[in-house]
Amino acid sequence: MKIYLDAMGGDNAPQCTVEGAIEALRLNKNLKITLAGVLGEVEPLLKECDDVRDRILLDDAPEIITNDESPVMGVRRKTNSATVKGMLALRDKAVDGFVSAGSTGAVLAGGMFRLGRIPGIERPALAPMLPNGKGYVLLIDCGANVDCLPHYMPQFGIMGSAYMKCVRGVENPRVGLVNNGAEAEKGCALTKETYELLDADKRLNFVGNVEARDITYDKADIIVCDGFVGNVILKFMEGVAGTLMGC
Repeated sequence: MKIYLDAMGGDNAPQCTVEGAIEALRLNKNLKITLAGVLGEVEPLLKECDDVRDRILLDDAPEIITNDESPVMGVRRKTNSATVKGMLALRDKAVDGFVSAGSTGAVLAGGMFRLGRIPGIERPALAPMLPNGKGYVLLIDCGANVDCLPHYMPQFGIMGSAYMKCVRGVENPRVGLVNNGAEAEKGCALTKETYELLDADKRLNFVGNVEARDITYDKADIIVCDGFVGNVILKFMEGVAGTLMGC
């Protein structure tokens, strides 16, 4: 497997990014990684990895799309960034995957403009795995689409179901809708219409509304919501975990 990695993306990059890549290579002998970034900063970090150095390629990507600039303009203007070069490498099948912890907006914009969308899917979505006491639950969307139309939500459910089936091995994943009550008639205009669409979609194993307190209690394998609500849930869970751990 060939992975194109944005070495300059995320906190404490490129140090942490390169260290993570080296660890991944040591765990998976069939993995090859292209590290893309400012070579003058990346290369010095490869001195202690002779055992995996032959599976590391370097790609000079001196431009960095930051979180402080427009994602769309960044993708259009900074063609020598790891985000754009990685998307093009994936599009041209030179690699099997692209990974970045950099600007989320840039990755989403790059995916739409450089790769295109899956037929039948109007909006990409962010989908982290969260612990639920038994294993993990997929939260989709958690920030890509803060203003959603009801018909986006079944698409999120379909993408989430495909992931849980193919990657997590869940045979018939349960899809739940975040709402302020378990009853079908509860919620705002968006969730009420979304409920009807999810319930009518026979491709989905829809189990109804899921209240926020039940997300971590194995009520569903996939939790569907708009990006605004999903992002609030994700950040709140991060805060609670940090408080409990004394971070």
